[in-house]
Amino acid sequence: MKTTLDTVVVGGGAMGSATAWALARRGRDVTLLEQFGPGHRNGASHGTTRNFNPGYADPDYVAMLAESARLWKELEADSGERLLARTGVVNHGTDPQLPEIRNALLTAGLRAEFLSAEEASERWRGIRFETRVLHMADGGQLNPDAALPAMQRLAAGLGAEIRHHVKVLELEVLDDGVRLTVESGGRTEVLAARQAVVTAGGWTTKLLAGTAPLPRLIVTQEQPAHFAVTDEGAQWPGFNHMPGRGDAYSYWRSPVYGMQTPGEGIKAGWHGVGPVVDPDRRTFAPEPEQRAALQRYARDWLPGVDADSLTDISCTYTTTADENFILDRIGPVVIGAGFSGHGFKFTPAVGRILADLATGDGGAPAIFSASRPRT
Repeated sequence: MKTTLDTVVVGGGAMGSATAWALARRGRDVTLLEQFGPGHRNGASHGTTRNFNPGYADPDYVAMLAESARLWKELEADSGERLLARTGVVNHGTDPQLPEIRNALLTAGLRAEFLSAEEASERWRGIRFETRVLHMADGGQLNPDAALPAMQRLAAGLGAEIRHHVKVLELEVLDDGVRLTVESGGRTEVLAARQAVVTAGGWTTKLLAGTAPLPRLIVTQEQPAHFAVTDEGAQWPGFNHMPGRGDAYSYWRSPVYGMQTPGEGIKAGWHGVGPVVDPDRRTFAPEPEQRAALQRYARDWLPGVDADSLTDISCTYTTTADENFILDRIGPVVIGAGFSGHGFKFTPAVGRILADLATGDGGAPAIFSASRPRT
């Protein structure tokens, strides 16, 4: 491999793969470095389902949703892979923002309609509804396990170099670019590059400590689960459920998200309440009380599953205090981080923004600035 490079992308998860694809489409010289092998389960970009949840009212996110929907279609067409299943997504529970979300989506040309609890129960009998439901028909499920290799394959076909099992031990900012000390196959080498795009997930703070000032990033180990389906005739949209008040919700840890994963069951999980972890020292073992509470949720609200038949899942969130992403450039370092458990749907738009930051073709919305207050 060349030791003097143009643009190095550090981290080959969803955002790094999308950035490499976006840069390669522009004819740029790009090298992607990933510390683990293809399809690894150590971060936040694995598995076969993520919700494409359109439930946003903020105009910056809604614009990114519309762009992402278009880019996912382009990626499907270019790769020949089916990546987005349009099952729809339903949001229910006591969320006061639902009318605002509906109006924002309709303005952006995305479908959104309110259904009564009775209408929703008729359509999706595997879920119990007690409040009106916002049905977003353009939502669905994305497949990370197919999307990441598709983006990397396309990037490589356009000239990008994709290197797995290359760990960046140190990143130094120089007057004319960056220097990276990397380890691969038991050997250490030093690379020089004009710039680096860091999309390292839970390893971002470790890599950039002392190099780039960032908002605080909290890495947690999350533990959704797949529940066995008992009602084989039920239809399953993606779903998000906000808790109400009172004793009936006292065991809830957070809002709940979920979706059907074909061949594996119904995925459900708490949002962003797992234990804080060092990504290099994870146990991958579920926390028993959270697991029991999730089973209770399934008993109460998912009549189409067996709450006692489940398979645990382990992944990481890297979360900012305001749950807004970090998409910014500091000197020769472009940063994509803090996706806070809701970033995957935006993957191709994030790749485009990070490529813009790397090439000087544009910036990112102010809400994603790395210089916002640290809390």
